[in-house]
Amino acid sequence: MTILRDDFGAKTSNKQLNFLQHVRSILKINGRTAIVLPDNVLFEGGAGETIRKKLMETCDLHTILRLPTGIFYAQGVKANVLFFDKKAASDKPQTSKIWIYDLRTNMHFTLKENPLKYEDLQDFIKCYNIENRHERKETYSESNPDGRWRCFTYEEILKRDKTNLDIFWIKDESLDDLDSLPEPSVIASGLVEDLENALEQIKEISEDLSYEQK
Repeated sequence: MTILRDDFGAKTSNKQLNFLQHVRSILKINGRTAIVLPDNVLFEGGAGETIRKKLMETCDLHTILRLPTGIFYAQGVKANVLFFDKKAASDKPQTSKIWIYDLRTNMHFTLKENPLKYEDLQDFIKCYNIENRHERKETYSESNPDGRWRCFTYEEILKRDKTNLDIFWIKDESLDDLDSLPEPSVIASGLVEDLENALEQIKEISEDLSYEQK
């Protein structure tokens, strides 16, 4: 079902995208939030691109934490934490830089044997620099390509296809080591998620075409 609201920037049947629009719309000026959202919110085209641009224009989307798989009830779930502050209306976009921390690539957690612990987040907390996040420093560099903390400018993001925020740069060791490949159930879950996203987009296009013909 496509949600129609005057305070939303785009029309979509994607529940996660609508949740993001809802949070942005009810957040007060200078209000701060951090919300967990699946990967498709970062890369879906059409309404997804419109919503991401609207978010960066009206809010300071300053941080994205790429969460590891294996910390939710479903092994294949890929999620992120988006940190943003809502700002007053302006002619210029409120987002100037987006800092991304990759806690996913080459990180392995499970719900029982190896659950994510508070100490596993210590490096992210240090990099986040809550005391003064305007003095952050990248751990990524050409000499340290495996650094998990990297900054991208607003201009760099806009140049990406569909304003894609699903950004990663660390080499995935499992691609070179067949013994380290995820369990078949994890791979299957990922394929199902991709197919569901594709079907959702096809459904949305079909609904838009039917609406235009009325």
